[in-house]
This record gives sequence, C-alpha cells and structure tokens, in this order.
Amino acid sequence: MNQIFSIEPLKIEACIIAIFCGFLIGLERQWWGKPAGIRTSILVCMGASAFIALANYYQDEMGGVRVLGSLITGVGFLGAGMMLSKEGIVQGVTSAAIIWILAAIGSLIGFGNYQAALSLTFLTLITLIGVNLLERAFKGLRIGVHKILKSDEIESNE
Repeated sequence: MNQIFSIEPLKIEACIIAIFCGFLIGLERQWWGKPAGIRTSILVCMGASAFIALANYYQDEMGGVRVLGSLITGVGFLGAGMMLSKEGIVQGVTSAAIIWILAAIGSLIGFGNYQAALSLTFLTLITLIGVNLLERAFKGLRIGVHKILKSDEIESNE
C-alpha cells in the first residue's frame, strides 16, 4: 500500500519547494490578471524539477544535463506559444519569460540546489513587483513599450 503513494525517486521536500516557488510567482501573475497564473506556474516548476530529478536518478551524472538541454528547448516552445502579435504589438513576452524562469527554478530544485531556487524566486518577484510599481509611479516608463502603431506605420514598415 505504501508504494502506491510513494513518489520515489522524487523527494517530498523538492516537490514542496517547487509548489511554493511556483505558487509565489503564479500568485503575482494571477493577482494582476496576467497569463501563467498559479496552476501553470506550479506545474511548470514541478515538471522541470521532476524531469531533472528523474534523469539524475535513472542515468549517470550527465543525465540531468542532457535533460536540461531538452527542457530548455521544450520550454522555449511553450513560451513562444504564449506570445501573440495583435495589430503590430507583441504581447505575452513577460509571460513567456516567466515560463523560462519557472523552468530554471524547477531545474535548480531538481538538481538539489534549493537555496538558489528560493533566491531566484524572490529575485523574480522583486523584479516583477518592482518594475510594476515603477511603471505605475512613472507613466513615462510605459511610453514606447506599449505604443500602438497606426495602420499606415505598419504598412510602411513592411
């Protein structure tokens, strides 16, 4: 009966830290109504952690490194799917970057580097919240970033 609920070769502390890190970043995204909220963030972080841990368990020491390379490629495609171009404006770049950083955090957890994962989580939150506060305080920071091009400008740029 115990084997049914076993997560071996994964470690329970790694799963808890991945859930915690993903939750914090996902909460910030969901709070502001952005894509890649709590569920997505937790799942990306836990998934990356699990893939690295499984590779290290079932292969030699280089197994995790090989999986890391594949993980980077796969997460890149996932992030690319989050970006949209609407009327000449690219949207979702920050959400795509969040997917990348979540995979990096999960990878650190999978390699057993919990402190670096927690530190990177808090640096990510400081960046997201800090830039958001700066943009709200200084409206000039938003000029050019979210500029809407007129249809004449789009045609002349092609």
